[in-house]
Amino acid sequence: MNMISMCWAYCQATIRAKVKDERGASLVEYALLLALIAVICIGAITLIGSGANKSLSKTGSALQ
Repeated sequence: MNMISMCWAYCQATIRAKVKDERGASLVEYALLLALIAVICIGAITLIGSGANKSLSKTGSALQ
């Protein structure tokens, strides 16, 4: 099970548990949680993308 799947399963379990208890103010919490997850995903993709770009560029220039 990869990290994203584990995080998604944890978020789902947390949301299901909270929905039973709190209904009004929890919408703001869920929106903040979703925003935090989006920022983390965008940051991870940016870091991985730039690292992969550098690595592939170096390999491509070595082949020429």
